Amino acid sequence: MRAIATITILVAAGFSMPGIAATDHDSQAGHGSMSAKPSADASLIDGLVKKVDKSAGKVTVSHGPLPNGMPAMTMVFKVKNAAWLDQMKAGSKIRFAADQINGLMTIVRFAQAE
Repeated sequence: MRAIATITILVAAGFSMPGIAATDHDSQAGHGSMSAKPSADASLIDGLVKKVDKSAGKVTVSHGPLPNGMPAMTMVFKVKNAAWLDQMKAGSKIRFAADQINGLMTIVRFAQAE
């Protein structure tokens, strides 16, 4: 019983040789060129503008699920840049990213959808 415990400890402690395994893995063709970073456009959510309220600096958008776990719904957002409201019209499709700023959901990146 003691011999099994000793062997288990030795195997767990150092026989896996992570340095060698990492070197072998890194040298595989093609792995060095892969990127884990998603494209900047990948984090944008599709939305449909329902209403623009320039005087309040807000826009109502029907959107799919947000990365923060918020489900698909229609809701009012503040916008980081009020000039964006001039580019948004009811019925237009947009792509956007939102974040909570000062307790309010705010569109922090925006692009017209194609």
